[in-house]
Amino acid sequence: MYTVYVLKSTKDGRTYVGCCRDLKNRIKEHNAGEVKSTKGRIPFVLWYKEEFYDKHKAFKREQHFKTSWGRRKLRKILENLP
Repeated sequence: MYTVYVLKSTKDGRTYVGCCRDLKNRIKEHNAGEVKSTKGRIPFVLWYKEEFYDKHKAFKREQHFKTSWGRRKLRKILENLP
């Protein structure tokens, strides 16, 4: 199972979109400063996730969320969360 996830930095409020197989471990890596692109913005909290059985669909969804259209769609999804 592959997970597309959105982390939110409690330091600066910015988000990070990623994809992985082991979400629990990946969040630990982000918060330990082991991920180069996020180590200056720790700590992070999980804000949103989607799970996929197909690796290619998961990575395609991640790439979509990193486009301007995808960011807009993601923002709408996150606004409707409780």
